[in-house]
Amino acid sequence: MGKIITVVPYNPKWADEFKTIKNELFPVIGDDIIAIEHVGSTSVEGLWAKPVIDIDIVIDNGKLPIIVKKLAGIGYRHRGDLGISGREAFGYNDEEKSHLMKHHLYVCQKDNSELKRHLALRNFLRNSCEYREKYSSIKREMAKNFPNDIENYILGKQPVVMEIYELCGVKS
Repeated sequence: MGKIITVVPYNPKWADEFKTIKNELFPVIGDDIIAIEHVGSTSVEGLWAKPVIDIDIVIDNGKLPIIVKKLAGIGYRHRGDLGISGREAFGYNDEEKSHLMKHHLYVCQKDNSELKRHLALRNFLRNSCEYREKYSSIKREMAKNFPNDIENYILGKQPVVMEIYELCGVKS
C-alpha cells in the first residue's frame, strides 16, 4: 500500500512557500539559468492540489552539468530524467530541507515539451474558473477513488488534462 493521496483546497501560503524555495535556489544557480517557475496545481489560485510545490528550473542547452554540481552543493541529488527526456529530476533529504515545504524540483531545457505543457496548463487554469473547478473536481474524485494508487489517480485526471492541452494547442 502506497502513501495516501491527499488533495486539499488552494492555500495562499503556497505562493510564499514557492518564493522561499526560489530564494534559496536563486543565489546559487541564478547566473546559469533562464527562470525558476512555480508550476503544478499549487501555482494556480483556487485550484485543489496535493500540497507539494512543483518547480521547473529553466536552462539553456548545455547548462545541466553546471546546475547538477551547484544543486548538489546545497543538498539536491540528481535523479535522472525519470523517463522524460530534457527534464531532469532532483531529490533531497527531507531532514536537510525541513525548513522548506515539500517540493518536486526539475531542471528543464528551455525548448522542452514537458516544460511547455506545464506552463500552458498552469496559465490556462489561472485564467479559467470553469476548468479550475472541473480539474479540482476530477482530482478530488480520483483521490477518493484511488487513495493509495498514484498511477490510477494520474490516469483518471488525464482526460481533463488532455482536453486543456487541446484547448491550448499544446501537443500531449
